[in-house]
Amino acid sequence: MALFQVTTKRKKSCNGVHLEPGMSVQIAVTNAVSPLVNNQQMIVDAFMRVYGIDLRKAMALSTIDLDVVKVN
Repeated sequence: MALFQVTTKRKKSCNGVHLEPGMSVQIAVTNAVSPLVNNQQMIVDAFMRVYGIDLRKAMALSTIDLDVVKVN
């Protein structure tokens, strides 16, 4: 099990969703591959749970908008 921290990199407004730099969530995945590759829905769910925003609607599920760091 790997723990990743996903953080927004930049300010963005798209489709009525507003992101600020530094918004961050942690997710646990069963594989050590970056969650942006295989676990995008987990990231979307975590941001919805913590901040009430939809990253899919904001079109912010890429390395341009998100920084993914393995915590452990």
